[in-house]
Amino acid sequence: MKSSSLHCWIVVNGYLQHDKFSSLALFLQASAVRKGISADLIRNSNLIPVIENGTPLLKGTFEKLPDFVLFMDKDIHLARHLELLGLPVYNSSTAIEVCDSKAKTHQALANHGIPMPKTLFPPFTYEGIERKNLDAFKKIGSELGYPLVVKEAYGSFGEQVYLIPSEHEFLEMVNKLGHRPFIMQEFIEHSKGRDIRVNVVGNQVIASMQRKSEHDFRANMTAGGEASSYTPTKEESDLAIRCAAILGVDFAGVDLLFGEDGPLLCEVNSNSHLLNIYECTGINIADSMFDYVMDDMRKRKES
Repeated sequence: MKSSSLHCWIVVNGYLQHDKFSSLALFLQASAVRKGISADLIRNSNLIPVIENGTPLLKGTFEKLPDFVLFMDKDIHLARHLELLGLPVYNSSTAIEVCDSKAKTHQALANHGIPMPKTLFPPFTYEGIERKNLDAFKKIGSELGYPLVVKEAYGSFGEQVYLIPSEHEFLEMVNKLGHRPFIMQEFIEHSKGRDIRVNVVGNQVIASMQRKSEHDFRANMTAGGEASSYTPTKEESDLAIRCAAILGVDFAGVDLLFGEDGPLLCEVNSNSHLLNIYECTGINIADSMFDYVMDDMRKRKES
């Protein structure tokens, strides 16, 4: 394939020493090469953002800055620093930051007519300051009913998500979480152990899969769920595309629940893991991501 003459960095976390993340990085790099893009895998730990005399600089083990960055990490400060240097970053630091927090995601999607589970936000406390009066949480439990779902604001692969059966266990969980940010939601019984992952690139659905678990209320594959290829309805596709557009993500894995009256937004993953859906559907979303980026880079050059 003729080279596009573009050079990119694929930024990954330097401290996640796990095969699944290494495999994803190589998967993305291989896709870039197929598209004729020169791609370097760069660990965030090898880049040091610097502000000197009010000017953003970047120190690290690299020869030159790239034409664009595919940012596959959640190092928000680094992503924003790269943008300060004038580099196009996909996804943007703002989009990654909003999607990284389940609390920020749901609030960003409010007032847009996005169907989602009823969501409540806990009273804030500081680190080391125990919530001794839990009356507010007793009211929250009455509002949502039991069982209810507690989700830590930051977490991946279905971890840090808890199904709480009673007030006693709810108050225990609140004390256990302490100052860590979390949200509380109604439990969607109709979607117990099943959900949909819809991968969106630009304003298009590229691939989808349904995940099911026979033994866990979470459908995530890391939690033991199994996946099968899935063709989303128009309503499901439109919802995923709308959520991605509102949050400003160039590409994302949008998770939907099966509500009794239609799909409900569960969460939006700006750094979606692409290997599971590739193995499930045979669709390489990375190819579509680089097609999107090359088209966007062309538009930037022409404007």
